[in-house]
Amino acid sequence: MKPGLGLYKQMLTPENFRFARQAGAEAIVAHLVDYMPGGPRIPDAKTVPHGWGVASRSDIWTVDELVQLRRAVEAEGLELAAIENFEIGHWYDVLLDGPRKAEQLEGLQALVRNVGEAGIPIIGYNFSLAAVWGHTTGPFGRGGAESVRFDRAQTPPETEIPRGMVWNMIYDPDAPEGETLGEVGDEEMWSRISDFLHALVPVAEKAGVRLAIHPDDPPMTRLRGTARIATSPDRLQRVLDIVPSRANTLEFCQGTIAEMPDVDVYETIERFARAGKIGYVHFRNVRGHVPDYTEVFIDEGDVDMVEALRRYVRCGYDGVIIPDHTPQMSCAAPWHAGMAYALGYIRAALRGIETGD
Repeated sequence: MKPGLGLYKQMLTPENFRFARQAGAEAIVAHLVDYMPGGPRIPDAKTVPHGWGVASRSDIWTVDELVQLRRAVEAEGLELAAIENFEIGHWYDVLLDGPRKAEQLEGLQALVRNVGEAGIPIIGYNFSLAAVWGHTTGPFGRGGAESVRFDRAQTPPETEIPRGMVWNMIYDPDAPEGETLGEVGDEEMWSRISDFLHALVPVAEKAGVRLAIHPDDPPMTRLRGTARIATSPDRLQRVLDIVPSRANTLEFCQGTIAEMPDVDVYETIERFARAGKIGYVHFRNVRGHVPDYTEVFIDEGDVDMVEALRRYVRCGYDGVIIPDHTPQMSCAAPWHAGMAYALGYIRAALRGIETGD
């Protein structure tokens, strides 16, 4: 396995690539979405509530842009192992079954070809309307480190998603105020992802790219009036079975798997690793599960992370593993310190497994 580090677009700099290499990472997973919840906004964008972002880009990333990024990563001694998520502007009507769906599917097909031509092997994606919602931050980690908690009893009342928004991101600032997406049912979402996979998996196969779906976080089957499909191991298997292919895989977020009620994390690792269905791994620990869980340091949660690594190794998984989240530590560089701690843990644990210690 290769320890790696995930970086958001604003963090894709030579300085952060060097930090990753110094901390023991061998690969980068690049999250290229311009504006995520709580992130930067377009300066002249319509005012939006705190925590919402504005989708800014509808044109697909070009081969030249992707190659430039790959070369910048490689210049610091790292591999660009994957990119995560499409821009909302690339595919909102794919998610919503809207009027531009066919056009946007063609754009995603072109993007997959570009990613393959640029020599990037994996695209992670999240097929959801509500995305991440209801999390709070606070001193929930060891020693009061800032971390994330989901407590269904403490979250505000769920509101339906406003029209013109997906993933907490506005793609249409001119949408009628007060209108919502309304209720979206389970089979509607399964139909939509089926159309998506049937359109993209054959293209991905030819391009040498693997698509990798992220489980829904929080793993609740309904959120904000919309169904969520990737909320259990069996539902993840159903996604893989829609179009059986080496190009149809999982962005295996072990933390989200651990948040699912009544799930054996170790058996789930073995189930999908043995089948060769893990594109790459998000490796983090949690305490509790839906409806009440907390993200914690890699060594203080409910999951024995060394045992988890043993299962990946035993089942033949040899891809990239990244600490996608970690509590932020009390110092001048809270995020960097937390990630360095997690990477050091992963490297030491892998070394011990390799040597039999």
